[in-house]
Amino acid sequence: MSITAEVKQNLMKEYATKDGDTGSPEVQVAILSSRIATLTEHFKTHKKDNHGRRGLLKMVAQRRKLLDYLKAKDQGRYQSVIERLGLRR
Repeated sequence: MSITAEVKQNLMKEYATKDGDTGSPEVQVAILSSRIATLTEHFKTHKKDNHGRRGLLKMVAQRRKLLDYLKAKDQGRYQSVIERLGLRR
């Protein structure tokens, strides 16, 4: 259900703000979005996995918090991340 290390490395390279960046909000939101998409597909076949669904809801809340933080700090970076990931707002 998790993403592979290779996918995670690719996301870090694509969304990094500088070389070796692993913790910026952009990278964290991209990784969470990938994990959310993976879990969403999982729930299409495993409808009764309520423990996993709780984890999904926690990830969605964490992504929302990071996006709110980014919006408050730098509106341009926020818009850029939203457009690149195809999220609404």
